[in-house]
Amino acid sequence: MLNEKGTLVVTFNGEIYNYRELRSGLEKKGYRFRSQCDTEVLLHLYAEEGECMLNKLRGMYAFAIWDNENRKLFLARDPFGIKPLYYSDDGKSFRAASQVKALLSGGQIATTPEPAGHVGYFLWGHVPDPYTLYKSIRALPAGCSLRITDNGPSQPTLFCDIVEILGRSADRATMIDRQASNERLRETLVDSVRHHLISDVPVGVFLSSGMDSSTLTALASELGGNLRTVTLSFKEFEGTEDDETPLAEQVAKHYGTIHQTIRVTRNDFEKEIPRLFQAMDQPTSDGVNSFFISKAASDTGLKVALSGLGGDELFGGYPSFSQIPSLVAAVERLHFPPNIGRFLRLMSAPILRRHLSPKHASVFEYGGTFGGAYLLRRGMFMPWELEDILDRDVVRDGLNELQTIQRLNNTARCIELAPLKVSGLEMSWYMRHQLLRDSDWAGMDHSLEIRTPLVDLKVLTDLSPLFLGCKKPDKRAMASTPAKALPERVLRRRKTGFSIPVRQWLFERSGYREESTTDRSLRAWCKEVYKQFGETSMMLRDSGGSRERRSKTRGTL
Repeated sequence: MLNEKGTLVVTFNGEIYNYRELRSGLEKKGYRFRSQCDTEVLLHLYAEEGECMLNKLRGMYAFAIWDNENRKLFLARDPFGIKPLYYSDDGKSFRAASQVKALLSGGQIATTPEPAGHVGYFLWGHVPDPYTLYKSIRALPAGCSLRITDNGPSQPTLFCDIVEILGRSADRATMIDRQASNERLRETLVDSVRHHLISDVPVGVFLSSGMDSSTLTALASELGGNLRTVTLSFKEFEGTEDDETPLAEQVAKHYGTIHQTIRVTRNDFEKEIPRLFQAMDQPTSDGVNSFFISKAASDTGLKVALSGLGGDELFGGYPSFSQIPSLVAAVERLHFPPNIGRFLRLMSAPILRRHLSPKHASVFEYGGTFGGAYLLRRGMFMPWELEDILDRDVVRDGLNELQTIQRLNNTARCIELAPLKVSGLEMSWYMRHQLLRDSDWAGMDHSLEIRTPLVDLKVLTDLSPLFLGCKKPDKRAMASTPAKALPERVLRRRKTGFSIPVRQWLFERSGYREESTTDRSLRAWCKEVYKQFGETSMMLRDSGGSRERRSKTRGTL
């Protein structure tokens, strides 16, 4: 979109949820609007505020603005990294896009492999920002902007850091009673849901039987309109406690939504695997359920859907919130001399890896810090295992560039309280690089916009001071915010994992017997995904430890 004078041009992916308020302020300053969309607000806000415009945006976004008068290109990505933004600069041309494969499709970008991207994938099951599989392509980090002039691009500039917001919580701590805390919690969540419902098309909700999506359904139903909800059903779970369908349908009926239950079978999974790999912009060990719930919502005609993503990270819903601080405290109490953890791992790994997850061998090596304990909790492979998978030189260069433990510990070091340390780690690592990225490519492949009211800068800013008190809001408090209470069965239901029954299908597809560990099945799936990406010059070792040379040409992705 161009402004009236043709001096500014914007290309934009995302939603600005406070664009109406911004538009009103700009109109008072004399700006005229030709449309009703948030894209035009970005153009006029840049004309008024310049790069400082980012401090006023509330939403999910990746955009580029060309300033013709100053011969400057300005790029920005939202603070949580909900929307992706990749760029490449070869010294002659600068390119930017929302996907890696969009940049590759032009055929003008070198595909020299980036060791940090390949190593990072096997460490985590996803490629961590700012890396990709290619040296010539970088992700603009979340909460950063980038300026490109005739002299080339500047370094990315951080304009908003969610870890810093959590770290400043102590300075803004609010000591209020439980009732006042619950009132603020409700007010904040209702405000976020209201903003995320703004759309010129019907908005639905991904409804499971969990507290996050049920709470969003309840709050959205309060705000009026014909709310639509969608639930996935699996034959494998019928009649078991893992079947979310009956309870989700009860929640839908309770709040009067227009509900649809979509069944997914093993045959559906197998049939859609080629499309899933084609849609996957970077390799990821997750995203299968996001792909199928997006497909289900799209098949019902929805174009926009709310997701409960972010509730666990914000309100401490993962086991990591108790496991990580406990592990760190236990290992610290042992007062091991330096390097004893590595020695114990070298001695125990050959035995433990035959029967348990290899992570058990690294408990004393990594478990004494929040960063190391987090790697144990979320890591796919341990650093010392990588030479069994990739070429030794690739592993060395990748680990040296990533500096994983140091960066993880830096994330946790900025925050004082243990629960908030875990929140910071989960939000800026697992949620950002896996959950949000998977939601984006899975939704976009089905022309579905996935919105996340619990991943919102104002929500984080308003609620984080409450988390320092002894009565900090938890998942139960979140679920108590709707005016019409959630069914008691939702509050009592145990938390279930993301990848079920996909996990069972992966067992079978990866060639593992059902008694194999979940860890092994996910690792096998991780390798299978990697092989779909037509690696450049990587050396992937087979299960016997020998090297299997991948194609030196870029594949279909």
